[in-house]
Amino acid sequence: MRALHLTSGNMYGGVETFLATLAREASAVPDMCSEFAVCWEGRLSAELTALGSPPRMLGTVRISRPHTVLRARQRLHALLEQHRPDVIVCHQPWPCVVFGSTIRRCGFPLVMWVHMAGRGRHWLERLASRTQPDLAICSSRFTAECAARWLSPAHIEHVYCPVSRPDVEGGATRAAVRLHLETPARDVVIVQVSRLEAFKGQRVLLDALATLRDQPGWTCWMVGGPQRTTEAAFLRELRWVARTYGIADRVRFLGERRDVPALLNAADVYCQPNRLPEAFGLSLVEALHAGLPVVTSGIGGACEIVDPSCGMLTPPEDVAALSAALRSLIADEHLRARLGVRARLRPHEICDPGRQMRRIHELLSSVHAA
Repeated sequence: MRALHLTSGNMYGGVETFLATLAREASAVPDMCSEFAVCWEGRLSAELTALGSPPRMLGTVRISRPHTVLRARQRLHALLEQHRPDVIVCHQPWPCVVFGSTIRRCGFPLVMWVHMAGRGRHWLERLASRTQPDLAICSSRFTAECAARWLSPAHIEHVYCPVSRPDVEGGATRAAVRLHLETPARDVVIVQVSRLEAFKGQRVLLDALATLRDQPGWTCWMVGGPQRTTEAAFLRELRWVARTYGIADRVRFLGERRDVPALLNAADVYCQPNRLPEAFGLSLVEALHAGLPVVTSGIGGACEIVDPSCGMLTPPEDVAALSAALRSLIADEHLRARLGVRARLRPHEICDPGRQMRRIHELLSSVHAA
């Protein structure tokens, strides 16, 4: 079975990480061939090419410029006529809005993969709902519940994303990473790896850390670089907040990194206090893979990943609860170790690559067979 996956390609986050994993873990299901098409060249297209799955380029698209939409649709039409995939998967509403009508006219099964916890209110969701897919695959039970509000006629399933076991062999050691980042070897490092979007909770984390100024022996690494002008402004705000709180010397803003597994391996606690619910949370699973206790908000897909055996769930935007959780983890090495042991086992239970790739094959095959 050949599945063509469509996405924009201009950003890099959880969706793009998942698509790269499909290419990386292809050997787990030899009967499923994953192919890719994107509109923008960037980090995703480069990673897919490096993994031996170079994407087809459809040309940059801006919905506000109809001629770019028409041009990309023509290129997709030609691609479909030439290569005849068995099923086409649109990741997120945007490619469904741009390409859904073309896919339908060509007579191919259409799957929408929903990676966000939308409730049908965004204009892209409203437009995408006009082209109902044959199947909607959601990244968590929570996401499926949200999608049912605006994709009710569709057949909706959920599958947790496969997450590859991190490869840290040959990378910098824990000591070397800390030395390079000017972090004391004995400090408890709290790390957050995420897009620079306010709902990810970076400001909430800084608010909590400000209450821990009196507690020695911690450093915070914030990983993620701006991809939009709004994100650049948000980063400036975060730097200003850290200075205002008097913790700028203990907070490192590391920007976009390609060595995230090494950073996680050199940290002690993962904290991402989301202000709004997320569809799933690949970064949480990656942190668990590294044996890090995870502190996050008890909302959305995170509740399907983190439980008391491997981390702590706090109410969203509850600075006092977040501060208390972090204080206990900073002070108690044995607590970190106990949660860390269970953390390493959790990804296998929910995101084992082989099992999840077979589930994806099963779902996509059901549409193709129909």
